[in-house]
Amino acid sequence: MKVHISADMEGTVGVVDGVQVSPPWLEGKGPGEYERARVRMTREVAAAVRGALAAGADEVIVNDAHNGMKNILIDELPRGCRLISGHQKDLSMMQGIEDPDISVAFFTGYHAKAGTPKGVLAHTFIGAVADVLIDGVSVGEYGINAAVAGDFGVPVTLVTGDDVTIEQVRSLLGQDVVAVQVKTGLAVSTADNIHPELAYEMIEAAARDAVAMAARIKPFTIKDARIEASFNHQTLADLAGLGPNIERIGERTVAFTAANGVDLMTTWRSMLNRVMSRFAI
Repeated sequence: MKVHISADMEGTVGVVDGVQVSPPWLEGKGPGEYERARVRMTREVAAAVRGALAAGADEVIVNDAHNGMKNILIDELPRGCRLISGHQKDLSMMQGIEDPDISVAFFTGYHAKAGTPKGVLAHTFIGAVADVLIDGVSVGEYGINAAVAGDFGVPVTLVTGDDVTIEQVRSLLGQDVVAVQVKTGLAVSTADNIHPELAYEMIEAAARDAVAMAARIKPFTIKDARIEASFNHQTLADLAGLGPNIERIGERTVAFTAANGVDLMTTWRSMLNRVMSRFAI
């Protein structure tokens, strides 16, 4: 039995501002606060790995899912895990979930969807996205990623992040999802954080519990789902709508049908690549 961890950064304890989550090699800046934040991100992931292994997992597959996707310090991870690093991934934030021996998926360091009041660094993939609906339900990255996991029969059983992220994930995936709240959102760039050492202890304990939840939590699956995506500027919707089988349904909104979670991710990534060509707007 294996565990998959999709590791983001904005939901990490102590992280509250964009400067902490922006890799200097992407921004052309010095390391600043980013290096400290990536250490805490790594230690949260390491805690989840330890918990999963202690609960009986044979191996843990960690996928670095944050900006640039080469943030986690592999030397600080426990033996018994593998790290997928680098941004050229067919399944993006869920690369590795296709392993047939994976039983459960964890979301660590996750954040709330775009537009969430008091959601720390809330967004949905890129700042240009205003909202995403799956069959009329507004979701964030957690929804799209959970749908990908669902294609492989894998439920999401653990989430770590702020209070509103946990509320959103449980609203979509079920109240049985094990959760670790490492901070309380006070504003988009402000949070009340617990101590990092306490966060690591809580995540390790929660991961042990979450391994056993595979039998209680159903995978989140979609079939021929209507996807609506809204953007912050009409030009971005112009670009998003250039793909095949994508319909313009509003001034800043497009829609398409996703056969399943992987189809959703594939279309979504293609759409974002077009949008990011004009992301400076």
